[in-house]
Amino acid sequence: MSTVLAPELPNTLHWLNADPQPLPAYRGRILALLFWNSGSAYCQNMADELHRLQARFPTALSLMGIHLPKFDAELDTRLVLKAANRMGLSFPVANDPGWVAWQHYGIRAWPSVALVDPKGRLRQVLAGDDQAAALETAVAQLVEESDGALEPPRQPRRLGAEPRLPLSFPAGLAVGENHLYVADTGHHRVLECTHAGRVLREFGTGHGDYLDGSMEEAAFRQPRGLCLVRESLYVADAGNHCIRRIRLLDGAVETVLGQGRPGEPREGKGQGADFALNQPWDLTGNIERLYIAMAGSNQIWEYDLSQSRLRCLAGSGELGIADGPARSAMFAHPAALVQVQQMLYVVDSATSAVRAIQIAQGQVQTLVGQGLYDFGEQDGQRREARMQLPLGLAMDPGSPVLWVADAYNGLLRRLRLGGGDMSRHELPHPLEQPSALAAGAGALWIANTGAHEVLRYDLGTGKLSRLPIGE
Repeated sequence: MSTVLAPELPNTLHWLNADPQPLPAYRGRILALLFWNSGSAYCQNMADELHRLQARFPTALSLMGIHLPKFDAELDTRLVLKAANRMGLSFPVANDPGWVAWQHYGIRAWPSVALVDPKGRLRQVLAGDDQAAALETAVAQLVEESDGALEPPRQPRRLGAEPRLPLSFPAGLAVGENHLYVADTGHHRVLECTHAGRVLREFGTGHGDYLDGSMEEAAFRQPRGLCLVRESLYVADAGNHCIRRIRLLDGAVETVLGQGRPGEPREGKGQGADFALNQPWDLTGNIERLYIAMAGSNQIWEYDLSQSRLRCLAGSGELGIADGPARSAMFAHPAALVQVQQMLYVVDSATSAVRAIQIAQGQVQTLVGQGLYDFGEQDGQRREARMQLPLGLAMDPGSPVLWVADAYNGLLRRLRLGGGDMSRHELPHPLEQPSALAAGAGALWIANTGAHEVLRYDLGTGKLSRLPIGE
């Protein structure tokens, strides 16, 4: 364990939600420096763990975040500030466009946490997602070493908060014959609306928590993907690492899969807390089975509802991009799913790719995308086309076209199936980090997440309108 002084933070950092934070100001307290990236499911898990630790050691532990840009769009401080707000980061965050702090601290991967003791010494660097136990042990040891001689908590002035709006970072949509369902992710709730945007019912208290029950008492934490199956609405409750079901007849909420905390999924029979999940970001399916995009384990899972059986459909668990037999293929934070008969289409966010899984044959094929660090903004043939952190996917109801929400490019893209090209679809309204799509009722519905709004694009007339949800 190192006892050298922690390197000073470089003056090249772009502070996002606080004034510049000099390390000497944190002397007398334990400081955890989180090195993170905004598109990483692993980093969301580590941020949640640090918030939990700070709640346990409120008078001893301070937090700070250093963001490392992977995508070109992440050089934009405004985009990274929105990402920090979307993730609920309550501590000071800086963007490190040149990766200077990363080098000074010898960081090799994100997420990593550098622990600085009350004397300003760098004591330990913990790397990787599954570090909850080791991190808690290390912080508890530093608290014990201090023997109560710690300075009062430092409360930096908070800057750059999002405006108070009826919606907060909506990131999930589902549309039925008469209703539109919206995952109001930042407000930790799910809304049932008319197609015109009038709110009919609200599921969840609006406070990030984990609780089943009636629609008034149930609680979600950062819900994302939605899947409507007859009288049930399935929810990818990402922050609780669960799949929840809303019984639409009475509004009751129940847990189908998950334990409320991240873990390694395993195959077998069972339900509810019998299984651990890790950052489920989307789901699709029917009355027989659900397919789950498990961003935190880089896999696609299948849950047979009638037999209560969970199995891995595709993905070795390694982060990357590789085709072939489904169980040995590689994915990277799969974020959205669309099922078309025996084909499952996947948006693979970290590789900026669209993948296809032949369910019966157990084969994976990449339609667009090349690698973890291969991205851009290019139309054309599939091998040349490039995206930048796509997050949403929908099938056009009237043509063999996949609609893709190209989040970091702020674009709506079209991929024609059967070997066709990828192209951008121009809209009269700018998009800001769109992250969810739904097709139905003659329209394409767009969660314009960074602008805290939902848009309706009429597929017949080309008219684009903003829904006044909650206004």
